Amino acid sequence: MAKPDFYETLGVSKTADEKELKSAFRKLAMKWHPDKNPGDHEAEKKFKELNEAYEMLKDPQKRAAYDRFGHAAFEQGGPGGQGAGFQNAGGFSDIFEDIFGEMMGGRRRGGGQSQGRERGEDLRYNMEISLEEAFTGKVAQIRVPSSITCDVCTGSGAKPGTKPSTCATCHGSGRVRATQGFFSIERTCPTCQGKGQTISDPCTKCHGQGRVTEERSLQVNIPEGIEDGTRIRLQGEGEAGLRGGPSGDLYIFMSVRPHSFYKRDGADLYCMVTIPMVTAALGGKFEISTLDGTKSRVTVPEGTPTGKQFRLKGKGMPVLRSHQTGDLYVQIVVETPQKLTKRQRELLDEFQQISSKENNPESSGFFAKMKDFFDTLSD
Repeated sequence: MAKPDFYETLGVSKTADEKELKSAFRKLAMKWHPDKNPGDHEAEKKFKELNEAYEMLKDPQKRAAYDRFGHAAFEQGGPGGQGAGFQNAGGFSDIFEDIFGEMMGGRRRGGGQSQGRERGEDLRYNMEISLEEAFTGKVAQIRVPSSITCDVCTGSGAKPGTKPSTCATCHGSGRVRATQGFFSIERTCPTCQGKGQTISDPCTKCHGQGRVTEERSLQVNIPEGIEDGTRIRLQGEGEAGLRGGPSGDLYIFMSVRPHSFYKRDGADLYCMVTIPMVTAALGGKFEISTLDGTKSRVTVPEGTPTGKQFRLKGKGMPVLRSHQTGDLYVQIVVETPQKLTKRQRELLDEFQQISSKENNPESSGFFAKMKDFFDTLSD
């Protein structure tokens, strides 16, 4: 199967300049990135095609060879000579960092003295709270083990009184270039691993990393109405960066424990209340405790069946970051009397004898339909 044209893949003309290429790739890569399309193999394939097309066209020498010979310039034995090796030259991470480096925390390669600074990793913390705490909100104290900036070398990684030196191999760029015939290949510097600096006399506390591991106590404000699965971001509270680089972020993933009485659906709450048969038949009232700490009275009209639902407006959960509140829905379950005394049984027998279809419309209607059904079968 023939490979797609690189210019068509990026949606640009053959006269597009470097700025147009970069802009087109940025837009399409954001759309087709696997993180935005989890499990979508077609999106993953599309992203790889974009990656390959931009890798070839952003390099003037490779682009010139492609314009002249097409895909044959990079195939084994083709006019480009060096063949298949260029499909992996630089690698996916190089291209991604080149385009998105600034957006993802400044991990761009090159740049002299800033080369040794690397953004710290993001951290995840799982927190479980009760439904009552989700209703009222709370201020929680958590302890998080993470890397912090070394207080001895203040994040430089070098022993106090000394400082990192510019890498003699890459001269601070973090990259080395090797020329192979018509093409040049740029790779990560093997001496400094892309940092652009070397430390000859590392800090004895952090061993040159510029950070140490320590448990920190943090305060987390949990807003009222927070839902299960909500993520709270604490900016700059993640891992400290290497050699004074910016810290990552801490993401707190919230989970709300199931409640023994209430079920939650968004901002609404649901519960089931069992009432005696007599209350359902004659009508009555009962009280129910709500999550706001008050009691609400529910009036049951006579003849209330099982499954009847009553709505208590504004007695549900607060809506996150708003002044709205959901509702509470109370569903009735009618309890059948058990362990009857002789007198109770006599009264129920008497009631049954004087009952009419109007007293039990649903059951009377059901059995009438069943009778008609079997009568039809017997005809």
